[in-house]
Amino acid sequence: MDRESFTLHDVSTFPIVRLRNEAASSPGYAPTWCAEMDRLLASQTPFALIYPARRTDEPHDDRVARGLWLKRNKAALAARCRALIVVEPDPHRRQALEAAFPSLVRAFGTPQAACATDRDAVALARQVLGAED
Repeated sequence: MDRESFTLHDVSTFPIVRLRNEAASSPGYAPTWCAEMDRLLASQTPFALIYPARRTDEPHDDRVARGLWLKRNKAALAARCRALIVVEPDPHRRQALEAAFPSLVRAFGTPQAACATDRDAVALARQVLGAED
């Protein structure tokens, strides 16, 4: 995997992929996000995504663009992405995320989970990928 072609996603530990903390903080990031997700799907290798918890609202245009990409690529993403794991240390926020996951899974086809720590998220990613700890 060409690491230099990814600016929003850290693929240095592929097939575990991380969204960089600063990635979605500036408006207009969605086209890059979509292009990088296309490259992840094109790799034909199963992967897991680890995302930091969002602390700010996503810009509307970016949310719409990502949502459209997710709908267009639902089957391909479900075939490759073993899980989208959000790292959320706050137990109340984690509980709220977990309550929302069933509808997100129905909409986008990818299993989703929330973990309290990055270490837990990596362990879960390895588990869903069938890797050894």
